[in-house]
Amino acid sequence: MKRSQINGIMAEAAEMIRRFGFVLPPFAWWTPDEFRARSTAAAGIIRAGLGWDITDYGQGRFDALGLFLFTLRNGELDDLRAGQGMCYAEKLLISRRDQISPMHRHVVKAEDIINRGGATLAVELYGSDAGGGFDAGAGGRVRCDGIWRDFAPGEVLMLAPGESVTLMPGDWHAFWGEGGDVLIGEVSTVNDDRTDNVFRDPIGRFSEVEEDVAPVHLLVSDYERWLG
Repeated sequence: MKRSQINGIMAEAAEMIRRFGFVLPPFAWWTPDEFRARSTAAAGIIRAGLGWDITDYGQGRFDALGLFLFTLRNGELDDLRAGQGMCYAEKLLISRRDQISPMHRHVVKAEDIINRGGATLAVELYGSDAGGGFDAGAGGRVRCDGIWRDFAPGEVLMLAPGESVTLMPGDWHAFWGEGGDVLIGEVSTVNDDRTDNVFRDPIGRFSEVEEDVAPVHLLVSDYERWLG
């Protein structure tokens, strides 16, 4: 993705987030120079992977296959293994109209996917085979706003604003905005986006960035290269 495109997506996402009454944390607005100057104090932000995250999954078709995310908080995998401490994470996401977040599952993460506002959130579901692989013939069971429901293979849940689905590791899912853009909340167990996403198709989680202009704000995937 070109950095100019990323900068534009950030501005559009920030406006949508504001429109629905959410306020991002102060570090969201740091420039790259401010982040460098505060990198020691911000070590926890960097380690936890908090901040802006925009991906086209390496396919170069963001409007059709992509996702905006902002990680607000993320705990420690050591705490999760110990069963106590900061074992949770929270994100804001935006799925644009008909923009697919491709079929995938998680190894560790359980998550609530919540329609926070906008259009309908469509979530396509499949179960796993015995080894955790994608099974086109497998359904399963999920909770929607605390109520258990069975799903057939390939069933698409239509979540209106305020509605949610709880997905467990092994629940294969893809999602998109149906009829318009959707602001999504994600509340989950601790997650490492570099290791915990298993995609059905051979695609990448993060995008390569073409630096055609300077970044307005750094992406989570920029931290290692820009901040060391």
